[in-house]
Amino acid sequence: MKPKTRRLSTLASSLLLAATTLSSAQAAESRDALMKEHRGGVMKLNAHGSAGTIDPMINYELQFWQLLSMTNDGLLAFKKVDGAAGNTIVPDLAEELPKPEDGGKTYVFKLRPGLKFSTGKEITTADVVASFERIFKVSSPTAGSFYNGIVGAEACLKDGATCSLKDGVIGDEKAHTVTFHLTTPDAEFFDKLAVPHASILPADTSPKDLGTTPAAATGPYMIQSYDPDHGMKIVRNPNFKEFSVDAQPDGYIDEFDYNFGLDDQAGLTAVLNGQADWTFDDPPSDRLGELGTKYAKQVKVHTLSAYYYVPMNVNLPPFNNAKARQAVAYAVDRKALVGIFGGPNLAAPLCQHLPVGMAGYEPYCPFTKSPGTKWTAPDMEKAKQLIEESGTKGQKVTLIGDDKAIPKSIATYMQGVLRDLGYDASLKTVSHNIQFTYIQNTNNNVQISVTDWYADYPAPSDFLNVLYGCDSFHPASDSSINISGWCDKKVDGDMKQALATAVTDPKAADVMWAKIDKEITDAAPAAALFQPKRVDVISTRVGNFMFNDSFHMLFSQAWVK
Repeated sequence: MKPKTRRLSTLASSLLLAATTLSSAQAAESRDALMKEHRGGVMKLNAHGSAGTIDPMINYELQFWQLLSMTNDGLLAFKKVDGAAGNTIVPDLAEELPKPEDGGKTYVFKLRPGLKFSTGKEITTADVVASFERIFKVSSPTAGSFYNGIVGAEACLKDGATCSLKDGVIGDEKAHTVTFHLTTPDAEFFDKLAVPHASILPADTSPKDLGTTPAAATGPYMIQSYDPDHGMKIVRNPNFKEFSVDAQPDGYIDEFDYNFGLDDQAGLTAVLNGQADWTFDDPPSDRLGELGTKYAKQVKVHTLSAYYYVPMNVNLPPFNNAKARQAVAYAVDRKALVGIFGGPNLAAPLCQHLPVGMAGYEPYCPFTKSPGTKWTAPDMEKAKQLIEESGTKGQKVTLIGDDKAIPKSIATYMQGVLRDLGYDASLKTVSHNIQFTYIQNTNNNVQISVTDWYADYPAPSDFLNVLYGCDSFHPASDSSINISGWCDKKVDGDMKQALATAVTDPKAADVMWAKIDKEITDAAPAAALFQPKRVDVISTRVGNFMFNDSFHMLFSQAWVK
């Protein structure tokens, strides 16, 4: 049964805002005045559940990346501003963006002087070197896809415990510089240095997952306490002094109290009643009409570089058979799933792995009633034919879902699809705060699951290479982001070639990524479902709402009355 929805109205549909350009001096003066007027207060955040570890190098959930982006820093950062300008890379702990040397295989970063961790310890080049070695020691989810191009990384991927990047990351404390040597040029190297996994931590930080223990902070805020079952408290970092308004601006709010435990309905109601200021969870579908009319001024909607998808384990029956996987892709009614998510104003059907708007995107949909560039309808007849040909009909299949309301509804729908295809399908829902890591670990023998992916940075490789590259598959690890375990050596080589081509010819690389997207879609290691929009609902006392593609709502730049 499809939920009834109404069109969500937003301020953007009825207002045209006049743009003004300020000089640097005027902007600084304006910001100082705003700080004096709005600095202080406590912002109350809600989420149904937590997002696991708060180790910056391990956590791979948007929910906590939003927080880590204001507690920790890398050498570089995405500009902390509203809109598309937030995709701009700026110097963070480094003084400037270095110029490429040795044909793009060497970069020399100079650290800003006098910066300190929240512990009071000064940041040194030794901390930078140790931080990049720690990425491999803790088996960061992106160690093999983001940082494998650093000289010495290959050995570190084989034995993280003894990782040494002495030839790949070289610190010179006297010159206050850190030199990176890459095996090949990487057009996305700066992007990879701007995400939380490349956070600079003290050299003596444990080489094990920090779990619930906060890492030393460098940003305007620090995590004071964290209980995954109840909540988190974030307070000001006493040793922070604003060093770059672009990379890490000082925050307005004094404290963030994050409550875990309220379900989607209760969390939204708390915001609308003024008992909380924001909730991470998507609003339930049956509340959209209410939001679009009565509370429209408190609603912000943004299209995301993201997608919901169904990874299928290519190393376990029945989905080690390509025809079984393709059958699932044919059978999915993407229009019904869009309805579950909230309707066409909040999502759009997607057949491929690159979302609309991403570089390299070319519309492609082979798994539909009328194959071509657009999804039209499910083709159950074709799907059942493939199941018969695969010889997998009747096999037992357990689908792993998320216990949050909308993801659980999507998983329930997918269970029905599997049963319609002739499988003996059951559904197991796992707590939201562990589901993402659970479905990655091969020890859990997950056959099929429902999950979503949000861009780390605006590049096609972040969907294709990260999710389906051979280097992203790590058996028996919670950090194996290639959830399907699919590894095609030819396609993997094509992806490496596209990454290399992007260094000198980005447009040519985009053509290559479009071809790779089609190859992966055809092989169906996962079935793409739809591309979502983000709906943020804020309390009436929240001002200065800013939305960034990388980290979504910028908490540090909001204020409360």
